[in-house]
Amino acid sequence: MRRDTEGWINGLVGVLIFSASLPATRVAVAGFTPVFLTAARAVIAALVGLGLLIVLRQRRPPASDLPSLAIVAFGVVIGFPVLTALALQHVTAAHSIVFVGLLPLATAFFGVLRGGERPKPAFWAFSLGGGAVVAGYALVQSGGGSLVGDALMLAAILVCGLGYAEGATLSRRLGGWQVISWALALSLPIMTVAAVATRPDTFDAIGAPAWIGLAYVSLFSMLIGFVFWYRGLALGGIAGVGQLQLLQPFFGLLLAGLLLGESVPPAMVAVTGLVVLCVAGAKRFAR
Repeated sequence: MRRDTEGWINGLVGVLIFSASLPATRVAVAGFTPVFLTAARAVIAALVGLGLLIVLRQRRPPASDLPSLAIVAFGVVIGFPVLTALALQHVTAAHSIVFVGLLPLATAFFGVLRGGERPKPAFWAFSLGGGAVVAGYALVQSGGGSLVGDALMLAAILVCGLGYAEGATLSRRLGGWQVISWALALSLPIMTVAAVATRPDTFDAIGAPAWIGLAYVSLFSMLIGFVFWYRGLALGGIAGVGQLQLLQPFFGLLLAGLLLGESVPPAMVAVTGLVVLCVAGAKRFAR
C-alpha cells in the first residue's frame, strides 16, 4: 500500500472515532463537572497508554522531545477537552460540532509553523473561506449558541490544531500511538490531582449514560483515535490529511441527532456543506 494512501485511511478512521467525541462529552457533562471529566478521561487513558508502553517495552523519548510532548499534552490532553466540556455547558453538541469545520485550517496553520509544510496560496484562500463561513454563522445564528460557548469552542479549536500538528511532526520520529501515550503519561500527575480534587461527593446519582460517555471519551477520543490520527497525519501530510476533519461535522451532527435527539437546523447543515466545499478546494492545493 502506498504511504499516502495508508495515511488517508488511518486519518479517516481517526475522524470517525473523533466524530462521537462531542456528543459523548455532552452526555458525560450531565453527570460530571467539566474539570473532573477532563481530568478523569486523561487519567484513564494515561493508565492504559502507560500499560502499553511498559508491556511493549518502549524506550523513553529523548529529552529534546519533551517540549513537543508538553505541547501535545497541553493541546489535546488538557486544553481541547476542558474547553469543549466548558463550552458544552452553554451550547448544544450539534452547535459545537460546526466549529470542527475550523480544525483543518488550524491544523494546516500549525503544520506550517511546526511541521515545515508549505501549501500553495490557493490552499489558504479556500481554507480561510471555510473558516469565514463558520465564524460568520456563529456570530449571526441564534437558538443554541452563546458568546461564551462560541469563544470557548474557538479556543478549543486553536489548541487542538496546535496539538495535532505538533503530534504529527513528533510521530515521524516516535510513532503515533507512542506520542499520545507519552503525552498522556506526562500529564498524569497533574490530571490525577485535578481528578481527586474535583471528584463528585457521591457517584450514586450519576446515571449510566454519563458513565458510558466518560468511557468513550477516555478510551476512544483520548487514546485510540489518536493512534490512527497521528499516523495518518505523519504518513499523508498534516495539511492534506487534516482536511478529512471536514467530514467530522457531518458524522457528529448525525450522531447528535440520533443519540441525543438534538435538532439540527437546515441552516446548520447548509453552512457545514459550504465549509466542506471550501476545504475540498483547499485539499487540492495542500501540497
